[in-house]
Amino acid sequence: MDDRVVRVALVQSAPVAFDLDATLGKVRMLVRDAAERGARLVVFPEAFVSAYPRGMTFGAIIGSRTPEGREWYRRYWSSSVDVPGPACDILGDIAREFGVYLVIGVIEREGGTLYCAVLYFADDGTYLGKHRKLMPTAAERIVWGCGDGTTLEAFDTDIGTIGALICWENYMPLARMSLYAQGVEIYCAPTADSRDEWIASMRHIALEGRCFVLSCNQFARVSDYPPDYPAADGAPADATVTRGGSCIVSPLGVLIAGPVYDTEAIVIADLDIDDIVRAKLDFDVTGHYSRPDVFHFSVDPGA
Repeated sequence: MDDRVVRVALVQSAPVAFDLDATLGKVRMLVRDAAERGARLVVFPEAFVSAYPRGMTFGAIIGSRTPEGREWYRRYWSSSVDVPGPACDILGDIAREFGVYLVIGVIEREGGTLYCAVLYFADDGTYLGKHRKLMPTAAERIVWGCGDGTTLEAFDTDIGTIGALICWENYMPLARMSLYAQGVEIYCAPTADSRDEWIASMRHIALEGRCFVLSCNQFARVSDYPPDYPAADGAPADATVTRGGSCIVSPLGVLIAGPVYDTEAIVIADLDIDDIVRAKLDFDVTGHYSRPDVFHFSVDPGA
């Protein structure tokens, strides 16, 4: 394969929710499958390690919390990831073992606070960095803290410049601009949004940034959650909780893989990185189509 052509894989699957060790075991199995198909970069969905707690209230309403909800928060915290920490080391070992770049959604804990984050690992297992979701959406704010500008970072690698925004962060124009300004080439969008409308946004971002966009979502059933998961509400074990919709988009906004719905899948595509330059002939959002004399952009990294 040409050096400027990169095979990438999106893992549309589900974790073993609220079970960190079992989920890490599943990550290893899925990365192995993607690597055997020639992938150099493997992307996992939002909150894959180890749960996107869809439908949960954690017993919280305005003015009141329940003991049961607090216990579920403890279980969620217990299945989350310290960065750095043992689970982070295991993810690095998986990337090294199979020689892939790994971009994976995790629930990170720091003290008693949880963050929805993306971790980046190089193909030699080196931990490159993380991005914390700037603004959890709606009821996600019950259990996730807010990130800050210190993690709005793209990473230069030998397969291209890789960056990520998580789910509805991708609707924040200035957050996107922060990645464009760093020359992002492979723009990852791990998500929990499986609506048809999401695909239009992914195509727009690819056109706007003249970059490849890799959107990865879970396909999850009730059986992927604990038997006592209250949000299941008596639904059958094979009922779909999240239907997927993972897709890969070219720098001209063309779908080159997916969207894939209603099944577990590894979505594969070969990216010709030179297509990014070809696409910038007529539009470069931070170059010849920008107007720095009119617009000014900066990021406050915060603390």
